Amino acid sequence: MIKKRKNKSYTEVYALGKYISMSAHKARRVIDQIRGRSYEEALMILELMPYRGCYPIFKLVYSAAANASHNKGFKETHLVISKAEVNQGNTAKKLKPRARGRSYPIKRSTCHITIVLEDISAVYQQYKEYLMYLKKPGCSNENINLTCYDTYSSGGLWDKK
Repeated sequence: MIKKRKNKSYTEVYALGKYISMSAHKARRVIDQIRGRSYEEALMILELMPYRGCYPIFKLVYSAAANASHNKGFKETHLVISKAEVNQGNTAKKLKPRARGRSYPIKRSTCHITIVLEDISAVYQQYKEYLMYLKKPGCSNENINLTCYDTYSSGGLWDKK
């Protein structure tokens, strides 16, 4: 079956880490904390969290921001983590010799982590234009589409109040 690729947005940049030696469950615990946050806030959170999975994710977020500034010319202050996902990778299976000729299986799990950063300066520009439009005399706020991003919620089930 042939899948059609979606048109990539011009405001998105990503970094992909494959075969990171950590279980997907442990990586998701960290990823859920930074999803939807700004770039600078995510770096602070990752530096202060006590989990082992923070360091590879920190490197991926930093790499995605470097891709954004070098390839597309985005400013790091306008970047938001729009999508962060963890998929399970291959599992390396080994046998460890034990007493009385027995063996014990060892499973080393890996995961693939994708971090997508989005530049929200275009949204700020839209918002400024909208405010300038409202200041004009005789204006009505019909037919204006304005997309606002909440950088403090991760969009999960527990964010609904």
